[in-house]
Parts: sequence; structure tokens; C-alpha cells
Amino acid sequence: MNTLSRSEAWQADRDHFVHPYTDFTTFHDTGSQVISHGDAMFVTDEQGQSYLDGIAGLWCVNLGHGRTEIAQAMADQAMRLGYYNTFGHSTNVPAANLARQLAERAPGGLNHVFFTTGGSTANDTAVRLAHFYFNRMGKPSKKKILSRNNGYHGSTYFASALTGIHGIHYGFDRISQDIVHHLSAANCYRRPDGMDEAQFCDFLIDEARHRIEQLGADNIAAFIAEPVMGAGGVLVAPAGYHRRMAEVCKDNDMLYIADEVVTGFGRLGHWFASENHFGHVPDILITAKGLSSGYCPIGAAIFSEKIYEGISKPQGPGGTLSHGFTYSGHPVACAAALKSIELYEAEDVFTNVRDTGPYMQDRLQGLLRHEVVGDVRGDHLMAGIELVADREAKRNFPPDLAAAEVVFRRAREHGVIVRPVGDTIILSPPLIISREQVDTLIDGLDQAIEDVSGQLLSRAGT
Repeated sequence: MNTLSRSEAWQADRDHFVHPYTDFTTFHDTGSQVISHGDAMFVTDEQGQSYLDGIAGLWCVNLGHGRTEIAQAMADQAMRLGYYNTFGHSTNVPAANLARQLAERAPGGLNHVFFTTGGSTANDTAVRLAHFYFNRMGKPSKKKILSRNNGYHGSTYFASALTGIHGIHYGFDRISQDIVHHLSAANCYRRPDGMDEAQFCDFLIDEARHRIEQLGADNIAAFIAEPVMGAGGVLVAPAGYHRRMAEVCKDNDMLYIADEVVTGFGRLGHWFASENHFGHVPDILITAKGLSSGYCPIGAAIFSEKIYEGISKPQGPGGTLSHGFTYSGHPVACAAALKSIELYEAEDVFTNVRDTGPYMQDRLQGLLRHEVVGDVRGDHLMAGIELVADREAKRNFPPDLAAAEVVFRRAREHGVIVRPVGDTIILSPPLIISREQVDTLIDGLDQAIEDVSGQLLSRAGT
């Protein structure tokens, strides 16, 4: 039986599908919203209700839903060659072509591509091969990784250790605590009192230098950071932070890993944000999500020439690079990515982002009229709206109120989908969004916040 009615799908899902990040306090009673189809900026549920997708599926459907061009490219490739492994000295045309096209678009000397199945496995790959690189360089003690509080780098076992959103670790074992060390989040909204943005940047850089001195540069392999923190609350670092951290890494023979799973492929108006938006070239760049516009699982770690030279030196006869995945360079996934790249260029999508992104950020400032909105932040087509019970004190709502979840549910009633994370509402719409659709998204969210603000403040005792 290949199809299910709405009620059958709801029941089968509740009974058998273990979802990522399930809230088990409500799941068994409410189950899941069943989404049936999508078209451009909109998705429709099984009851026929249409919603403007304000989160691009999950940061990834950059070119919008229902793109027949991508679906056809995948179908054509599946008929030509659905799968063959890329282990050792075997390849396929889409994988080879995609590797070349990524190398052409990546900044600086990032010329070598290792394909994975998503962002988590790409970050695992980056760290594993960074360790291998330093082993090959005769520096086996360089193992520690500096990450950041509120940074999100995935949910595989090691990628979750890199992740600094501490709430996701509740009840789970932690591994590699002697390897992964977290620095302060680059959270300008909650910076220490009395500091302006420039002073906060100095504070963060000084903290990093002190931690390196404490741990010993000879023991640290890399620093990993998102250009703009995504799931941790859309945190935009103070001006100059990333460029200065890259200098700190260079000074201490550390690698800079730029996790561009979210910011890559146009969310900030460029193929990648590190160089064009933040003024530095990382040693390793991580991408996924927008790489295939979400149409097929794929990720990649893109390495510098320097690292490739180190890891490609044979260790001896039969010197194999013992790392990889069954689906590395999957031809159908690579075909989806190649067609996405073609469409990004043919439709001049990034120019649209550079127009609608600042417009969205400007429109969002109007949400500060609500007493419960403490901060509005973001960059181009990614934004975070932080809800607070007391704006002056920047006091969060009690967790049991689930304030962002309340706004999310109300926003759906106004025909828009946003994403609740902690006390923050996140927006990351498809990159094809128009100014008129930005208005629809912001107006729906604005009305949702207005509808529930009084209720939230009353329940918080404010």
C-alpha cells in the first residue's frame, strides 16, 4: 500500500515514526501536521490549508517547492545511473562535475570536495580529517576543537558534541568533553552591560586567546563557527569578529572551519558568506541544505589545497584514506545539486536576496512595537525575533509557557509558518520570496504576536 489517507498517515506517523526533536509532552496527543504538497513559496496540509513557508522547509528549500526542473534532473539521472559507489578510484559524472563546480565557487584555495549525506556528517568529516591532517604533519597532539555556546553543528554523536546549544544535551551522554571546548556565543543582544559592539568583539577575541593559552595551541586543531548562528537563535557576531578569529587561528596554527550549512548557497546573497560577507577565507568550508535546495540529502566538506596536500600523501604501500560513506557523491543527489546551481544562476536568485533580504530586516523592526519582543536580529533572509517577559530586564518567559511555540501555532492560523526555538521565532524563507510575500509573512507574524501577547504576559505574571 503506497498511499494513505490523512487519518491513516497521522496514525501511522504517531505509531511508528520517531521524529527529530520530538516534544513527547504533546506528541502522543496531538500527533503531526501532515504536509501533502508544496508549490513555490507555499505548502499545503492534508486538510487543504495553504501556508506561506517562512522557514524554507528547514533553512534549505532555497529555490522553492515543486521545482519540476530539479525533479526531472533527479529522475533522468536515476534512469541513467541510480547508484554506484565512489570508494577508491570509482566516480560518476554528476559527482565529478559537482566537485569542480563547488571548487570554482568556493573562496580562496578551497579546491577539494568530500561529499557526505548532510551537514552533521560533513562536520564529522571536517574534524576527523583535520585530526588526520595534523597527524600527517607530525603534530599528533593537536586534537582539541574550539566551538561556541549556542552554535549548532549537527546531531550525529560527534557533531552534537560540537553543538553548544546545551538544552539538546539534556538526558544524553556527552562524549569528547576533553576534546571539544566552548567559547561564549557572539550574542550582541546579551553582551555584558556597558559594552558597545566593538568592545564586545574585543572581549570575545580576548576570551579566545586566553582559552588557547590555557589549553595550549599545540593541543588545538581547529575552531568551528557558523557565519551567522542559525538554530542557536540567529545570532549575528559583532563587526570584524570572524576575520579576527581567522587571524587568531592562523597565529596559533589552528584550522578555521566555517559551518555554512545554513548561510551557503545564497541565504546572505552570495554562494558562500565567509569571504564575500565576512572578509576571510576558512581552511574548511561545510555546506549542505541549499546545495540541493533540499530536494535530496547531500552535504560536503570543502578543503584547502594545504590540507589536501597533507591528507593525500600516502602513508605507505596501500595508504588508504579510510573515511567515507556509502552515499558519498550519490549521482542522483549530485544531479539535484547541479540543477540547483544552474537555477540559482539562471534566475539571478542571489540578486533577489540582496533586495528582499534588507527589506525583510527593515520590516521586522516593526515587531518591536510589541512589549514581548525583546530583540529583532538577522542578516538578509535569516532572522530571529526573541520574546521576553520583561524587555527592560531582558527576562525570558518561563520555559513551561513555551512562548515561541504559542506564537508559532497562532501564526499558522494566519497562514504563515515560522519556527519556534526556545524563546526565539526564526524566519528563513525560500530565496525566491518577493517583497509582497515578505509583507504577507511579517504581517501574519505581527498579528500572531499581537493576538497572544496579553495572554503570555498575564501567564508570566508581568
